[in-house]
Amino acid sequence: MGTCCSRAIATNEGGDDNNNNAANKINRDDGVGAAPSSPVVDPSAKPARNPHSPAMASPGKSSHHSPITIGPVLGRPMEDVRSIYTMGKELGRGQFGVTHLCTHKQTGQQLACKTIAKRKLGSKEDVDDVRREVQIMHHLTGQPNVVELKGTYEDKHSVHLVMELCAGGELFDRIIAKGHYTERAAASLLRTIVQIVHTCHSMGVIHRDLKPENFLLLNKDEDSPLKATDFGLSVFYKEGDVFRDIVGSAYYIAPEVLKRGYGPEADIWSIGVMLYILLSGVPPFWAESENGIFNAILRGHVDFNSDPWPSISTGAKDLVRKMLNSDAKHRLTASQVLNHRWIKEDGEAPDVPLDNAVLDRLKQFRAMNQFKKVALRVIAGCLSEEEIMGLKDMFKGMDTDNSGTITLEELKQGLAKQGTKLSEYEVQQLMEA
Repeated sequence: MGTCCSRAIATNEGGDDNNNNAANKINRDDGVGAAPSSPVVDPSAKPARNPHSPAMASPGKSSHHSPITIGPVLGRPMEDVRSIYTMGKELGRGQFGVTHLCTHKQTGQQLACKTIAKRKLGSKEDVDDVRREVQIMHHLTGQPNVVELKGTYEDKHSVHLVMELCAGGELFDRIIAKGHYTERAAASLLRTIVQIVHTCHSMGVIHRDLKPENFLLLNKDEDSPLKATDFGLSVFYKEGDVFRDIVGSAYYIAPEVLKRGYGPEADIWSIGVMLYILLSGVPPFWAESENGIFNAILRGHVDFNSDPWPSISTGAKDLVRKMLNSDAKHRLTASQVLNHRWIKEDGEAPDVPLDNAVLDRLKQFRAMNQFKKVALRVIAGCLSEEEIMGLKDMFKGMDTDNSGTITLEELKQGLAKQGTKLSEYEVQQLMEA
């Protein structure tokens, strides 16, 4: 579910839209162990202060709102999740909730429990979003590559979603750790992702926040199944529905989403962006601010001239072009993507390792994203008090001279202490990002 100023608005094509000014939803990202993602701002709005400076300023305090009394959310009897599960370590944290490892007291089965604090549900629309997330996860139960919802619980203060534990980490982290991959491996990954989305679309669900962080590995095995997670921004749809609210994560948002009129085709665009990143290590639409990213998306120019694209196969480039077609009506459907000659299991994707520079760029993109996500959430004022304290501790640990800013040298030393292995060039890029 997203921080929501309006509900997901669906209208029939040609019908009246009584909510043309429906506000966008800032991405929340409380996925099972996934890192929080960049918030999205309205492209017509003034952008948030840009954290692009030689030294990053110390985080300030978050704003507080008076708690709102929220009644029953799930429409069922109250039940204490802790009577059934023992709560363990924290796996992830987002604006609305925290995900913990949990263990079933009778069976010993380890799962993930996402706890959504009712005090953070500031409106009826927020409550509706939680209900819809639960409904969609129940609706998709039994699909092999979707994180399974095991149970829902509610007490006076919180809603708890107990789901399958994905202990294998995020997709891109596994690729980086492996140290090499080929176009054929990328095609295999993409095939699984598109099959998941094809299933969702055939069942009347648009995900609306597809990105690498929302695809997790079930376990640490080499052949671990890939699982789609975080259906907090997802919606039910039927043919002809047009959605108006701007949701998602900046790099992956389709142009028609920014224009406030879209359907399931927006998911295909997001996967096309993921494929571009998989093959080159960088996003196709980039700028120093989110408004800049949005403008690049609306222009729609995709660079196939810079390295490594001259050495990428013609079939891969053809598929990326067709998935990143700015005209949603002429974009490939999930079914058409699966039938493309490059992505098929016996297709033409070459089994030749991609240039090491692709992995280096992918590693850098991943590291910068993780760092920026926290900075952007501070700017958006949507960190909890606990997160602010944790961030302050991290900042103080890096700010060795107590100047209130972090220098390049302090950032290098701080990242090294935390076990983050980046080259001097990558740290420099992180400072300048």
